[in-house]
Amino acid sequence: MKALLLAVGLGLVAALRTSDTGDLDVSGQWYLKAIVADKDCKRKTEALTPINITALEGGDLEVRVGMLVDGQCQEVKVDLEMMDEPGKYSAFGGRRKVDLQKMRAADHYAFFCEGELGDEQVRMGKLVGKDPEINPEALEEFRKVAEGRGFNPKRIVFPKQIETCTPGKN
Repeated sequence: MKALLLAVGLGLVAALRTSDTGDLDVSGQWYLKAIVADKDCKRKTEALTPINITALEGGDLEVRVGMLVDGQCQEVKVDLEMMDEPGKYSAFGGRRKVDLQKMRAADHYAFFCEGELGDEQVRMGKLVGKDPEINPEALEEFRKVAEGRGFNPKRIVFPKQIETCTPGKN
């Protein structure tokens, strides 16, 4: 379960650090709007709190998000290490890589992560934004980009948003 939580959190942070135009101030609150994966996860994330991002020294980031998984609330904290190439991050000793793409819609990013999730290699794409509402333009672009990267757009899911999730409670 920890691997699933870390995979979701890892991708969220990476999406919020850089763009084609350079560094951004991404500290604050973000929402995960859509997820696509090439495989089914063993444990299902039922709902997510807003994602809180903190910029760390040296360009690294910390992400914190609450998740309701199998009826239990979990808080996940993931540190992302900025790589040499803009928009690229790694975590967990390089076992997970994340690639960021800025969407045309304001305050939206698509990001794609790949690497180990438990005992499997998994690829995921995620759409995040500053507003909790789905932006149709951002969603359509995300669908096209994900399909261009080999994902089946019929596998896109929309996570439920919740305001709070206290670890150890449901």
